[in-house]
Formats: sequence, C-alpha cells, structure tokens
Amino acid sequence: MSNAKELREKLMMKERKGAATYSPETLKEADEFAAGYKKFLDSSRTEREAVAYVKKLAEENGFVEFEPDKKYNPGDRVYIVNRGKAIGLAVIGKNGTDNGVRLAIAHIDSPRIDLKPNPLYQDGGLALLKSHYYGGIKKYQWTTIPLALHGRVVRLDGSTVDICLGENDDEECFLITDLLPHLDRDQATKTMSKAFTGEDLNILIGSYPLDDSDEKDLIALNVMKILNDRYGITEDDFLSAELNFCPAYKTRDIGFDRSMIGGYGHDDKCCAYPSAIAAIDTKLPESTCITYLTDKEETGSDGNTGMQSDFLRYFIYDLAKADGNEGYRVLSRSKCLSADVNAAFDPTYASAYETKNCSYVNEGVVISKYTGHGGKYDTSDASAEFMGEIRAMLEKNGVKWQIGELGKVDIGGGGTIAKYVANMNVDVVDLGVAVLNMHAPMEVISKPDLLMAYKAFYGLFN
Repeated sequence: MSNAKELREKLMMKERKGAATYSPETLKEADEFAAGYKKFLDSSRTEREAVAYVKKLAEENGFVEFEPDKKYNPGDRVYIVNRGKAIGLAVIGKNGTDNGVRLAIAHIDSPRIDLKPNPLYQDGGLALLKSHYYGGIKKYQWTTIPLALHGRVVRLDGSTVDICLGENDDEECFLITDLLPHLDRDQATKTMSKAFTGEDLNILIGSYPLDDSDEKDLIALNVMKILNDRYGITEDDFLSAELNFCPAYKTRDIGFDRSMIGGYGHDDKCCAYPSAIAAIDTKLPESTCITYLTDKEETGSDGNTGMQSDFLRYFIYDLAKADGNEGYRVLSRSKCLSADVNAAFDPTYASAYETKNCSYVNEGVVISKYTGHGGKYDTSDASAEFMGEIRAMLEKNGVKWQIGELGKVDIGGGGTIAKYVANMNVDVVDLGVAVLNMHAPMEVISKPDLLMAYKAFYGLFN
C-alpha cells in the first residue's frame, strides 16, 4: 500500500458505497423489520390511530398504564397517553433516573387535508366539503388522488364516533378535483402558489339528490342522510369533529429490487415506529429509557399535545419523584435523540442539495447536527461533545450512519422538535431516516436505513 493510500485509509472519510456495505443477512433483517413497519404505517394515518396502534403493541409486550404515585422497579414497563394523540413508553432502568433518562422522541402527525368547522356545501350539481390543509404541502400533489376519511366526531350528548372510510378497495373514496389541460391556459401561466390555493382544495363527496322535491341543496342533504344513517351525526356535529383526509394509498415496496418503501406518512412515522420498537425490545437498561411520540410537529408543536406542552416534562418529573430526585436535575443529566427525518438526495433535483453535506438513500441513519434555516435560525445546534458521544455509540453498536443537512443553506430549511427538548436543558441531536418526496402523498425511504434507525435507538437505550 502506498503512503498516500495508507494515509487516506487512516485520515479521510470513507467513500459512500450505499447498500454495498450491507451483508445479505442485514438486508434480510431489514426486509423483515420493514414488514412490521408497513403494517403500522397502513394502520396509523393519523396521530390518534398511531397512538392506538402503539398502545396495543405495548400492552401485548407487558407495558401497563403509568400511575404517578406508584413505586416502580428496574425492568418495569409503563406507558402514558396524552389525550389520545401522544404516547410515551418507559422502561425503568437499574439506576432509575439518577443519571437522567435516555429519550427518543418522534412525531406521529403528518401533512394532510383537514375539514373546516362548517365544511358542507352544494354547487353545480355536486356536494363538496371545504378544507383547511394541515402542515406544509405542495397543493397540486393532493388533487385527483384517492383520499380516505379519518377522524373522530363528538356528538352533542358527548358520545363519540370514530370514522375510517376509503382505505379498503370495496369502500368509497374521495378526491379534490383539478382543471383539465384543455382549459388550463390561464392556470398554467400562474406560479404554483397562485395556481393552487387553499380555498381550491374542496373535497368531492356526492352528486345524487335526496329526491326530486323543491327543497334546496338536496345533494348535500342526501350526503347528511347517509352520514346520519351510518354514524348518527348531524351537520352541527362538524363543529366538534376532527376529520382528516389522507391519501388512500397502501404502503408498497418500491423498485425491481424491492429495496425501498413507498407510503404516506414516513415523515415522521419511519422514526416513530423504530423508536417504539426499540423501547419494547429493551428489557433492563442502566438508566430509565423513554420513547415519546408527539403530535402537532407539522404545525409548530403548539397545543397541549405538541412538544411545547409540559406533558413530557411532568411525566419525567413524576418518574424522578418516585426515585427521590428533583425533576430539573434529571433533565439536566438526560440524553435525547430527536427522531426526525431528513431530505434524501434526489439526482433529478440535484441543484437543491449541497452534495458533501446532504443525506443519501441506503447510507444509514442521518445525524443532523442542526436544522433550522439560513444562519441556523430556529434550531438546536448539538454540541461537539454530544456529537462525539453519539458517534461513539453508533460505532459501538454497528450502526451505519451519515451526516446530513436539509439542502443548500439559503434555499429553505425546516425545524424539528429537538429545540423544545434542548430548552429543557437536555443534550439532544436529530437522528432519523432520509426521505424522498418528503411531505408528498407518497414518500419513499430505504429499508436498511429504517433498520439502522431502530439499531440507533436501541443502542441509546442499552
């Protein structure tokens, strides 16, 4: 070996080799892990559904509901649910909270189409619903695709009804219409932000009138009769409902080699699922470990189920109190992986990326030292010491990983929930899966990258 080659091997970063660095056994393991994830993704379109899925899985694996005043022993497994939209899983460690807790946090909400409080109307022989989109979307991507209805309605008497309609092939689905190319000359001259506006995202839901009488809005009335017959709801009940339209696509393998997964909601469920499974697979850690899956990240993490809520803080305070510790001291000793995705390099749109510092499919889990935008605004920038600690943990556990930024500095950017954990004086860094088509109705991830995320969270806990 030449001197230069020897020095290169010793001093320089290793060449990217993608999936070529994985053994056949690892690729098989990745495929098996992906099978469970695909079931989760198809059953967890909304945060309520994700919480219900994870709660059931946790209970099947020995987790019980947390009781604040109860004393827990090492190895005990508890869960806590916040208003049906966020969930925490904790495994009590040998040292309890004495050395802080080990946290993996992810969000389980995804961009979608929500209904306005007064959505129903009729026009041009059609019944439609007015919507208000949730999170950052490219509006044109949501037109002319099959949509399924998910959500909860609370009736005037306080009873609730959960709705999931349009996911099965034999069920009706819904869509947002678009203008035919023969008539879109004016539309085609507009910028995308003006060609597709929020007020244009109206959901097509019916065209048959109730009867041939002279009553007005008979098509809308017929829709309400169907809803009343099926769910016992009236139009007034829309005022106390959370109804969302999500893409009705089934999660599918992508590519002739089936190396990738296409589906709705990878951001951020491809981090939520492996972090939850990592907690479930952890038996007796040194320090208490917690996976926390939160809501509202796509709209700023506000509200009592978002990461800016004190719910997680209070949960940790309760765990600390049981060990005779002060909650703020436990937080100061804690370590966290903020489990969120990053943008995978797309060669079709290469000009948006800075190729030395972006993430790639099949290169392993992505560490994002900081996110934010421009001059690192709205971000938590992990310290060199904590980056070194996480690097060492990943290497020790045989986790393939890469570093990644969200595109070129001045093009855009985005935030994660890491900064809200950092505000609690916790060491934190973003770590997650690289995603193609982020925020689109069908996103794409790599199966081995998903597995590496699981191994990273398991390594943190153990």
